[in-house]
Formats: sequence, structure tokens, C-alpha cells
Amino acid sequence: MGTRWPLALAVLLAACAAGKGADRVDGSDEARLIRAIAGFATLAGEADDPRVVAAIGAVPRAAFVLPEWRDAAAQDRALPICHGQTISQPTIVALMTQLLRPRPGHRMLEVGTGSGYQAAVLSKLVAQLFSIEIVPELAAGAAERLARLGHANVQVRAGDGQAGWPEEAPFDGIIVTAAAPAIPAPLVAQLKPGGRMVIPVGPRDGVQVLKVVEKGADGQVTETPILDVRFVPLTGEGACGPR
Repeated sequence: MGTRWPLALAVLLAACAAGKGADRVDGSDEARLIRAIAGFATLAGEADDPRVVAAIGAVPRAAFVLPEWRDAAAQDRALPICHGQTISQPTIVALMTQLLRPRPGHRMLEVGTGSGYQAAVLSKLVAQLFSIEIVPELAAGAAERLARLGHANVQVRAGDGQAGWPEEAPFDGIIVTAAAPAIPAPLVAQLKPGGRMVIPVGPRDGVQVLKVVEKGADGQVTETPILDVRFVPLTGEGACGPR
């Protein structure tokens, strides 16, 4: 599949804490956003899942971006946050969410909390979400923001997501919002038989491939390439900074 640079540009979510009184929750932006991302699942040869569309519509994206970018929150584009990062493009957020096949009883892991937007969307579709962020300040900000917005089924902690969250494993699904040169073995080990992982895999400063990793009932692992993307790298402690 060819590279779709404008559409597939996606990076690790990251954000400074937004002002408590500035969240926009009237729904008008979300309605425009739903129209903007219509057909997102065609990137994977699928039809849009109405449950994913509803989850996107239920989360005020403006609450997860810097104040000066809130007027652009309804656009299908990545937006700058702090720490030299961006909030991911809604098309990619929706696509990765759908590829996980989330269900109401699922317990899932997210690697790369950032501002918390992907976590907020996914929390509408699963029973529990555990999310790890490498930058302690971002982890604390996302945890506060998610709690304030009512996402009580999300737990956030600071740490190196490559190691996963073993004490809460196994997971029905794992979503990774940064590119790894190879699929981390600890994450595969923490995936339930029958579970899925959605992860971008490839070089640090080049084109990566968004993959669906499935673990069969017998423990066998298969990988399916979906789309060429560009994410920031999945790295260890202290890697966040201007790019």
C-alpha cells in the first residue's frame, strides 16, 4: 500500500494540562469532526464501525489540545501540543481504535498516553484501560484531565511502555502510539490468546508500517500490515523533546 503522508501522519500523543474552565463540550465540534473523518476505515478495507464513530463524537477533542489550537480541534489534522509533540490525526485515532476490535468487557493497554485523547476515545468502548506514558508530567496531566472528564475506567501511570504493565496482564488488546523498530516481546507476552495489538513498526526517521498483531488460541502470532505511517519513536526514559 502506498504512503499517504497527509492522511497517515500520526505521532505520539502529548499535551500540557489544559485549563479546567476551557473544555468545550457542546458537541458541535465533534459533529464536524465525525463528518471530516467519514470513511476512515476504508484505509484498512473496512466500513466505519458505528461504535467507533460514536466514541469519537462523545469526546471533546478541544479539551486535549493547547488553548490556541482549540478552534482547529474539529479538523482532521494533527495539532501541536507541548514538548514538541502533537495530538494525533483523528482519522488515525479512529482507525487504530477500530483495528483493536474493542468490546464492552475488554481490558486493554495503551502505550503512550500523551494528552489522553486516544485513551478517552477507547475508554468509551472497553471495560478498563491501562495507559503508560514515558514523560511523568504528561502522565500526571493526562490522568487529571481524564478523571475530570469522567473517564473513570482509565488508569494512567508514568513508565517505559515497552515493558508493558505485567501486573495487570493479560490484555484483550494493546495499542501503541509510537513506532518501534521491532514488536516488543513483553507486549506480545502480555496479549491474551485471541487478542490484538495495533502498533507502528519501522525505522526512527522513516516510513513505518501500521500493523495488526494477533495472537491465536495456540499462542501463534501473526502480523498484518495495514498502512504506511510516520510516528515518533518508541523509546526509553527521557526521550521526549522537540523534534
